[in-house]
Amino acid sequence: MNLSNRTVLIVGGTSGIGLALARRFAAAGSTVAVGGRNAEALKELSAEGIGTFAIDVTDGASVARARDAVIARYPELDTVVTMSGVMIMEDLRDPAHFEAAQTTIDTNLVGTIRVTDAFTPHLIRRGSGTFVTVTSGIAFLPFPPMPTYAASKAAVHAYSEALRAQLDGTGVGVVELVPPAVASAGQEKVNPHALPLDDYVTEAMQLLSQDPTPDEILVERVLMHRWAERDGTYDDLVAQRSQALAMLPGRQG
Repeated sequence: MNLSNRTVLIVGGTSGIGLALARRFAAAGSTVAVGGRNAEALKELSAEGIGTFAIDVTDGASVARARDAVIARYPELDTVVTMSGVMIMEDLRDPAHFEAAQTTIDTNLVGTIRVTDAFTPHLIRRGSGTFVTVTSGIAFLPFPPMPTYAASKAAVHAYSEALRAQLDGTGVGVVELVPPAVASAGQEKVNPHALPLDDYVTEAMQLLSQDPTPDEILVERVLMHRWAERDGTYDDLVAQRSQALAMLPGRQG
């Protein structure tokens, strides 16, 4: 993927990995727009010269309005990155976790589907373009304190595979970004071994720039997650990660 001449929309790009990607694409010479719910962050990005659009991926009408506004302003749009996501710990012994599960699925999975559905006709009409979906190492190696997050990201992986197959021959590609734990959005507090954000984005951009671009963007740190089952380490790693269940409020003390 040539990173220097694209027109990129990053949905969920007001913080963390999405924000860092937006700035890297812009620095590489691409035209960049960001969609999100944080009005103050959008205002700051607009001051940097990045296009901004209000969008709530849990609201179909909001997604449709944002799509229309983006395409009107950037008819040459060729890359759509679906970054919006939430990461919530849940204690499955407590039925009250269900609200968190619903929020997670509606944002991480259904939100991804809403965004890709919204822009698929545009990219197909162009005859070229790329969707970049975002999963996680946790999609392949669950982190037990975040069960629905893991399930939602595993579902986005499967959906991305199917989307790629269905769009084959249209000129529209699907690239899956698979981050490990990255030191953003407070993850460094949960995992002191999280990969520094700048290091992650540097490696991810290098992989994105390859020709051909890999179907999955797998930085070195996430390989142990992605291939745990293949390598025979899955059961031991899940058992190790299950020790983190002690972090849940109801299990402390």
